[in-house]
Amino acid sequence: MRGLSGNAGLGHVRYPTAGEADNIEEAQPFYVNAPFGISFVHNGNLTNWRSLREELFSVDRRHINTNSDSEVLLNVFAHELQLAAAQADLTDDAVFKAVSSVHRRAKGAYAVIAQVASFGMVAFRDPNGIRPLCLGKRETDLGVEWMVASESVALTGCEFDLVRDINPGEAIFIDLDGNLSSRQCADQPRLVPCVFEYVYFARPDSTLDQISVYDARLNMGEYLGDKLAKTLRLGDIDVVMPIPDSSRPSAMQLASRLNLSYREGFIKNRYIGRTFIMPGQAVRKNQFDKS
Repeated sequence: MRGLSGNAGLGHVRYPTAGEADNIEEAQPFYVNAPFGISFVHNGNLTNWRSLREELFSVDRRHINTNSDSEVLLNVFAHELQLAAAQADLTDDAVFKAVSSVHRRAKGAYAVIAQVASFGMVAFRDPNGIRPLCLGKRETDLGVEWMVASESVALTGCEFDLVRDINPGEAIFIDLDGNLSSRQCADQPRLVPCVFEYVYFARPDSTLDQISVYDARLNMGEYLGDKLAKTLRLGDIDVVMPIPDSSRPSAMQLASRLNLSYREGFIKNRYIGRTFIMPGQAVRKNQFDKS
């Protein structure tokens, strides 16, 4: 990566949750030439991507090449950006207008970062803030550098300081000179984050929407401990045992709350991939046999 030219880039490391996990054509970032040349990464799931795909073909006259909802969302954004620019020079107002139109058309969860060729970088979050998105900043001798990521640990790992979370429905735009502007683009934004981010997806040392993921998991263990104390005979419980890795903080806190022994009984095999996202039962079974 150090050998690449340029001063901006996009990256995406999550497996696809719509389409085909083993299809290289669905690897992100996605890119479209028209209208302005847009590279695009997306974390989330659209619930109406099939109807949007039909609209794009029959109404907007845009062709989709894969079964990925991310490609659908990219083309919705590209089409709305073209309409917002209205044959004139592209402006940040046009970008924010396009994001507002995306919010009206797209349903579901999406956190997006897009790079518009020779113009700047755009990031936006769905009106319910289901998927996380945060902004980081770093002061250098050459000026201010910005970074947008799903989790705060991605920022701190690159020596950026966490500035804030991008709000539900909000869009930010960073021009080629590093100037940042933001705008609320949703009519009725509200924060309704996916609880599974705190349960499983996020790293424990991340902070999402100003909440420590590790603290959230500790609290979950306490709540579960209080519930078990009311519903079970604690004398019947031998040990508290987590399923690694994300449940460890909750299990330790539960054991402490109920004064029970904590033990490790399941060991994660570090030398095989994540079986549940592998393409096909035969491949998954082969990995289970190895473990």
